[in-house]
Amino acid sequence: MTPIAITFPNRDPAGFTDAVKARVEEYFASRGLARTATPGMVLKTVLLLVMTFGSYTLILSNRLPPLVMLGLAVVIGVGFAGLGFAVAHDALHGAYSRSKRVNALLGRVFDLLGANGYMWQITHNVIHHTYTNIEGVDEDLTVSPLLRLSPSSPLWGIHRWQHVYGFLAYAFSTIFWVFVKDYKYFLKKDLGPYQDKKHPTREVVDLLVMKAIFYGWSIVIPLLVLDIPWWQFAIGYIVMHLTAGLILGVVFQLAHVVEGPDFANPDLEGRMADPWLIHEMSTTANFGRDNWLLNQYVGGLNFQVEHHLFPKTCSVHYPAIAPIVEATAREHGVPYHAHPTLFAAIRSHFHMLRRFGQEAWRDRAVSAPTPVSA
Repeated sequence: MTPIAITFPNRDPAGFTDAVKARVEEYFASRGLARTATPGMVLKTVLLLVMTFGSYTLILSNRLPPLVMLGLAVVIGVGFAGLGFAVAHDALHGAYSRSKRVNALLGRVFDLLGANGYMWQITHNVIHHTYTNIEGVDEDLTVSPLLRLSPSSPLWGIHRWQHVYGFLAYAFSTIFWVFVKDYKYFLKKDLGPYQDKKHPTREVVDLLVMKAIFYGWSIVIPLLVLDIPWWQFAIGYIVMHLTAGLILGVVFQLAHVVEGPDFANPDLEGRMADPWLIHEMSTTANFGRDNWLLNQYVGGLNFQVEHHLFPKTCSVHYPAIAPIVEATAREHGVPYHAHPTLFAAIRSHFHMLRRFGQEAWRDRAVSAPTPVSA
């Protein structure tokens, strides 16, 4: 059977779409600002690169005791996540610079850290940003069969405990990503709305080459250089990934799988009820907007509402345009979801994990999800 294409209506009776675009455009035009990175953004990029690879270099110096090296492994994990949030994410969206070459170069940070930028642009930039929180299409809702992240996802008995083990599962996300996830997606026949997806040969070669480079600098070189037993290196390597994985895994869930955002599905003919921009407002949430350090570190991931509306705008501008977006949404009766702090959002995500998992207490047998076609 030919899958049904999901469509969004063009109508916007409230006029929110035109109003918010015009007001944000006026903000940049009236101040003579570009939507790309500022000098502060560039400085942050340099600091994150130095923190990450400077720590790596210190470890390779063989001049530090094992416990200090373990601490630096944690620092590298924090740097991994920060580079993904604050540098590669903007670059792969084409939002860091007006230059495609600069964006492509900084996007390579993603590949250097073991993830595949090409596949990310498909699953995140295209699929997630277009079909946010739509079960069966949005790949971000299918991070693992151990986690039920939407009310129409498959329900298994183990999900009754997911609020207990969920955060531990997130900690393994980068290990899974760099060793399994990208290969799995390249081999996957159907990906989100794409059926029988084919990938250019050059992208397959690039995947293999960049993975080899990552495995080389992160595993092979340390094993050859470090004057420590292999098992001590293994502990440090796992700690690095658990740190990065926990940060990345949790932060990405706080924008959509929290209390407030909707999980809208299309009708039997593939039609969504709301225009795309309003769908994004209904399915997305901000958190910790007044936390300066969080804003700097996660690179706009805590301003997901603004990011989903204006993905080509560099994240450094989101704190300034957020009040404009929120005021316009309130004026037009459009949802604007936001949790006041990082911990409030984490608590809300915990509640959602428990809510989606507790259905397993009532329905002990496995229940099938409502089919969703794309």
